[in-house]
Amino acid sequence: MLSVILRRATQKYTRAPAKTQANLLRNLLRRASDTEWGRRFGFAEIAQQTDPVAAYQARLPLHTYPDLQEDIDRVRAGATNVLWPGPIHHFAVSSGTTAAGKIIPVSGDMLRLNRRFSVGITLDYLLSTGNARLFMGKHLALPGRIDNDATFPGTKIGEISGLQALYAPNFYRLLLQALPNEIAFAPNWDQKLSMIVDKTMDMDIRMVAMAPTWAIVLFRLLIERHNKVYNSGITTVGEVWPNLQLYISGGVALSSYKSIIDEQIGLPGLHFVEAYGASEGFFSFQSDLQDPAMLLHLKNGVFFEFVRMDELHKENPTRYTIDEITCGVRYAPILTTCSGLWSYVLGDVVRFTQTSPHKIVVAGRTSEMIDKYGEAVFGEDARLAIDEACNKTQALVKEYHVTALPPCADRIPALEWLLEFGRLPKDTRSFLDTLDQHLCAINRHYEIRREARAFAPPEIVILPNGTFHSWLKSTRKDIGGQTKVPRMSEERTTAEGILKLAGADAQRFQMS
Repeated sequence: MLSVILRRATQKYTRAPAKTQANLLRNLLRRASDTEWGRRFGFAEIAQQTDPVAAYQARLPLHTYPDLQEDIDRVRAGATNVLWPGPIHHFAVSSGTTAAGKIIPVSGDMLRLNRRFSVGITLDYLLSTGNARLFMGKHLALPGRIDNDATFPGTKIGEISGLQALYAPNFYRLLLQALPNEIAFAPNWDQKLSMIVDKTMDMDIRMVAMAPTWAIVLFRLLIERHNKVYNSGITTVGEVWPNLQLYISGGVALSSYKSIIDEQIGLPGLHFVEAYGASEGFFSFQSDLQDPAMLLHLKNGVFFEFVRMDELHKENPTRYTIDEITCGVRYAPILTTCSGLWSYVLGDVVRFTQTSPHKIVVAGRTSEMIDKYGEAVFGEDARLAIDEACNKTQALVKEYHVTALPPCADRIPALEWLLEFGRLPKDTRSFLDTLDQHLCAINRHYEIRREARAFAPPEIVILPNGTFHSWLKSTRKDIGGQTKVPRMSEERTTAEGILKLAGADAQRFQMS
């Protein structure tokens, strides 16, 4: 019955996407009409317009986090009816790639919708595959840390995965959840991973849901602990959890990690499903196991607008709605949500692969771009080039950071790739050549500068295993499920810190 309801709801917004989104926006405006923001911008009047979307875009400018921060701080301190009706008691720390994270309000409405979204992913998988065996064992999720906020009593603060874990359905908590809350919310990340391994090593785990970056670490610990406790000599997760059916991925793009996770697990029948969400909301999920693009959820408390990346930093850029986008173009999503974010620039980059229904891939962050010397290399370009180089040389890259090498007396500028391998390339020269050739094939700006010899071939630095994790621990007060290494930076601060930790063990390679 639940799966039928899910499919009907999905069909409703895929068949009438623009109408669904317009109705959602109208409802958000009405709900928030008596808030401070609602009165300031005239939400009640906008909601009464025949075309609320056009009226909204004419009245509301784009907002970044600093535009909202003062009001968010007031909401944290107990102010009500500011951005969204009533008080808000939950706040998500969006700390993925920055040391000082943004604090995002998460309303009760959003928590409930995100819970439905999360359950819906599993039910959609069940509906698509008929694989009921998924529910005959335990499900292992890796939520981030949450705390009672001592500064603002009565509120909780932490990673969105942790906040959502508090709202897990009762049936899930009682029947399927592998971890008790005292382990799931343990404050020390390394100790938490160790406790998870001890708790689940002898369980019948059927589903795993976590960020790929941390899955790699957890799986390695699991294999090592099993060998130590049972003197077993196993090499794969599948030998510990032979009934594992499904891996649900989120937090970072799965494509760069799928090969290494597949190898670690070692179960040929394992299915992968990718989801895309953030502290601000849950947005899309993979509805077809054969298609890595994700179905955009148009009825999960988020009204979407999109700005082309080549227009994002212009004054008054064009804001495209769901019925106006073009496949293949990189867009910055703009969110209006049931937590009181109004035309909010998310900071991600997405690309549509189709519009009937609307499916997207995540192309990186708006900050993930290197254009210091006109090369205009996006995060998605870097990821695709690494994937191609790995396929060509049978390598596996676990972590990476790309930065610019500035020109000097005997060198023109170049890209420097700091790489931590799960499996080294069979031919390092071929790996370098493929990086360069694939970037030329997919990025005209890069190709022009390489052809004009205004840009040098790439250089790679192979780092010892664990270098990126050590850097995270040395630069972050707390490490959690959303903590990740910045993928790209025009500045060399991150790269120099990582290289300093690696020291003489770092190996540099250049194209001859």
